[in-house]
Amino acid sequence: MQRWRGLEAVPPGWGRCVVTVGVFDGVHRGHRQLIARAVEQARARGLPAVVVTFDPHPAELIRPGTHPARLSTLDRRAELVAEAGADVFCVIPFTEQLSRMAPAGFVHEVLVDRLHAAVVVVGSNFTFGYKAAGDVAVLTELGRRFGFSCEAVDLMSDDEVTFSSTYIRSCIAAGAVRDAAHALGRRHRVDGVIVHGHKRGRDLGFPTANVSCPPHTAIPADGVYAGWFLIGDRRLMAAISVGTNPTFSGRVRTVEAYVLDVDEDFYGYEVGVEFVARLRGQESYDGVDPLIAQMNRDVARCREILTATGDAIGPDEHDAPH
Repeated sequence: MQRWRGLEAVPPGWGRCVVTVGVFDGVHRGHRQLIARAVEQARARGLPAVVVTFDPHPAELIRPGTHPARLSTLDRRAELVAEAGADVFCVIPFTEQLSRMAPAGFVHEVLVDRLHAAVVVVGSNFTFGYKAAGDVAVLTELGRRFGFSCEAVDLMSDDEVTFSSTYIRSCIAAGAVRDAAHALGRRHRVDGVIVHGHKRGRDLGFPTANVSCPPHTAIPADGVYAGWFLIGDRRLMAAISVGTNPTFSGRVRTVEAYVLDVDEDFYGYEVGVEFVARLRGQESYDGVDPLIAQMNRDVARCREILTATGDAIGPDEHDAPH
């Protein structure tokens, strides 16, 4: 898959293509349905399928300070889009100028003049242009004017819940990582670099890898989770703690992974952490001994969950304290 940064990266002599446009944060099940339809349309016409996204998130510029929690890094988004079958991942910098572009201007400059779209596939709730003045009806009419067809794909839902990035963020914020996984079609994952922490875990007999995540990463609610520690091509069982370490009067929120059955130095490595199930909320203990006893119970429970589930996402299992 080709990766383009900015419209100036479109190769000279670029021909027609099928385009789908969106933020695609998380590349969840609804997003993949959209991308799959664009790929299907492209294959039927012998054309490349182009996924257009934006960086930073438009909300960060339109509503400064809101910073929606990010479900995936841009690199991870590109990997997921490639897995979905797209031929090109085009990242357009979202600027003040772009935010003020009228719908017709956006269509002409981006979809027609630069990408030469033959078909544009979007979600049924798609909006674009200054103050979101454009919608599917506007895009369809502009397509007639500029020579491309528009197809709107209905939003994907299940049990009266529509799969959206907003819904998934709310699940993650509540610690409901199984519900998030159901909507994502895979487990929620955070990526980061292992950095030095306070080394309290090692002193307690549970050395942890302290994951430094990019700003505004969607991190689950404070608590203890069973999950997978991903480094290179290895998937290792882990007990994951999210929070401020209240037993030690901590103030900074961290993501720490105790990797089961492995004693290695991971400092400086880029890793991923997948959240499988929430065991319990964050608690403060009256001394070290009760904390160690609970950590032993947590590790045993993590091993039990991860051995039983493997890579399967169990829709009948729910996050709950134990």
